[in-house]
Amino acid sequence: MTPRRIPFLSLVPVEDRDAVNAAIDRVVSRGWFVLGPEVEAFESELAAAMGAAHGVGVGSGTDALSLILRALDIGPGDEVITTALSAAYTALAIVMAGARPVFADVDPARLTIDPASVEHAVGPRTRAILPVHLYGQAADMAAIQPIADRHHLAVIEDCCQAHLATADGRPVGTIGVAGAFSFYPTKNLGALGDGGAVVTNDPALADRIKRLRNGGQTDRYRHVEAGVNSRLDEIQAAILRSRLPRLPAWTDRRRRLAAAYRARLADAPVHAIPERDSGHVYHLFVVRSDARSDLQAHLAASGIETLIHYPVPVPQQPAFRTASPADCPAAARACSEVISLPLHPAMSTDDVNDVAAALLAFRPATGRTACVR
Repeated sequence: MTPRRIPFLSLVPVEDRDAVNAAIDRVVSRGWFVLGPEVEAFESELAAAMGAAHGVGVGSGTDALSLILRALDIGPGDEVITTALSAAYTALAIVMAGARPVFADVDPARLTIDPASVEHAVGPRTRAILPVHLYGQAADMAAIQPIADRHHLAVIEDCCQAHLATADGRPVGTIGVAGAFSFYPTKNLGALGDGGAVVTNDPALADRIKRLRNGGQTDRYRHVEAGVNSRLDEIQAAILRSRLPRLPAWTDRRRRLAAAYRARLADAPVHAIPERDSGHVYHLFVVRSDARSDLQAHLAASGIETLIHYPVPVPQQPAFRTASPADCPAAARACSEVISLPLHPAMSTDDVNDVAAALLAFRPATGRTACVR
């Protein structure tokens, strides 16, 4: 009998299809598609939802990071410390701004950037620290911010996987000078295409990013600096406006599904990434196994789709080969062990139970422990 298929993620609008269609129709009927009232309204609504004073819609989360760096005049000759375990786009944003990424290792348990490794990486050219709130869990901002203060560095938060996450009760994106969000369709708040935003409490920074995203213009055809073309379009902004009010309920659903996983997997031959506090928003539910290939094959045979976030440390990507694996051993080990299980608001408790049952049935090959404690 063919097992019931459990996809990793479903991107087909189901519960909000009518709202999405209405948002698109509203923009098409108005005939204003770039930097119009939908973007302006979304920027205000997003900032309020994320606990910030200002929001700026841009073309992607990567652009959001790069524009923050540029607005802070961080560029050629400067270094920015970031994590070795993330999507490569975080480091790409640093390169796009003209600066050099310097990679710090991760906390061996929670896999967010390790403050001790950050401190060790600070040098005379360091201008900023760029922590990633990985998998929906905030980095250790209480330890990172004092390092930045001590060395007079900016902290720029990569919140692309962490919409509504908090660190010690504070909304991510509001702890450093600015935060970058992505609305790629797979994110907790996803558009039907690319999109991103910056949130900040600094009005001057917000104004400069607005100028930079639109070619460096202050007025039409008056370019006071060399900006870029990175504008969130009206259709995506309208869709995001329709979805933003649903984000708290979707986040609550993710947390309840994650709690169900944790309860069911207590005796499974895998180890779930531990929570730092209750502010985790579970963009991904990640477990670890030193028999990962066998485990992934076992789950696939059971009809369960999984992904790896991420298979290679960023410094070992050909574009960033600036360090040896020994430089970031915790990240290197994690990349050989992590596996992401299905988790999204459309999942049912039965889906979680079926995934857990398949994990509990897994038996690694002889000599493998399958569990990393």
